[in-house]
Amino acid sequence: MSRNASVVRNTAETRISIDLNLDGEGHYEGKTGIGFLDHMFTLLSRHGQLDLAVSCKGDLEVDTHHTVEDLGISLGTALAKALGDKKGIRRYGHAYVPMDETLVRVCLDLSGRPFLVYKAKIPVERVGQLETEMVEEFFRAFSNTAAMNLHIHLLEGGNGHHIIEAIFKALGRALKEAVSIDSANKDRVLSTKGLL
Repeated sequence: MSRNASVVRNTAETRISIDLNLDGEGHYEGKTGIGFLDHMFTLLSRHGQLDLAVSCKGDLEVDTHHTVEDLGISLGTALAKALGDKKGIRRYGHAYVPMDETLVRVCLDLSGRPFLVYKAKIPVERVGQLETEMVEEFFRAFSNTAAMNLHIHLLEGGNGHHIIEAIFKALGRALKEAVSIDSANKDRVLSTKGLL
């Protein structure tokens, strides 16, 4: 079963195309125009063992808001599309990721009901070109369009780079678990409703 998706999103503010393979080898290629975000997508791909290709032209002369939010929308759309009817997936995923002084927990449910709980105060305004307040905006857009219940908690941390990096690594690992196929459940959806 192929679990791939391609999404194109063109607006007056951004032009984005995304290719996603949930059963990949952990490769990221492309440019978002925000170097630190490319680094985060590399980590997400590697730890989620998914292949992700991104092409993005955004109005970065304004700031990073439109680009980051639209990338979240596009990636969430691609994830929902690649999952299809969600038959056989484990549905839930979680991960704890330490990075030096930082410890992050990410828990998610591919439930079809979007909700974000984001408890991660980042103590700096910017990491590289990325305004750190945009991290929450990315995850809100991503969880909404993926129709995912996503909980992100910073348990310990002080370095902004470490915090964001640990979040993306934990998301990758939690996603890998949630999208994996449960052989005992492969022909049905893990819900008493019969659909997600």
